Amino acid sequence: MQPIAEPITGLEERSRDSSPVSALVEFYAAFNTRSLDLVAQNWARTDEIAMDNPLGGIKRGWEEIRGVYERIFRGPAEVYVEFCDYTIHEAAGMFYVVGRERGYFRLRDTRLELAIRTSRIFRRMDGRWRQVHHHGSIDDPGLLKRYQSAVLEAS
Repeated sequence: MQPIAEPITGLEERSRDSSPVSALVEFYAAFNTRSLDLVAQNWARTDEIAMDNPLGGIKRGWEEIRGVYERIFRGPAEVYVEFCDYTIHEAAGMFYVVGRERGYFRLRDTRLELAIRTSRIFRRMDGRWRQVHHHGSIDDPGLLKRYQSAVLEAS
């Protein structure tokens, strides 16, 4: 399976179809415009959902996950990511994607170029795709340390 190189930025025309790509476009549009309401629509509202990221360890349930997005969206830093070099894997009632996020974190004079290995899992719920899991990892230990320090400074 060849990875798809064309990035998903959230700026793509939003279609009304129920494709996996549409669910991803919806998420990145929400994230890159700092819309907590749209992010909330993208995620399932169950206690079973989970997010693993380079900053916050494992968050479970919407209340914990929402807190991560609130800190990002309401904080002073600008964060932008797009999803690239990804594959989509579909099965009955679910799909998952494996790829990379690239983008940046900017706070005052600090700008970090982000490179994050990313996977997301979606389930078909109430007639639409809902995100149930996200995992992100930064490979480069130096970048991870700089990113964690910069985010702590922003808090």
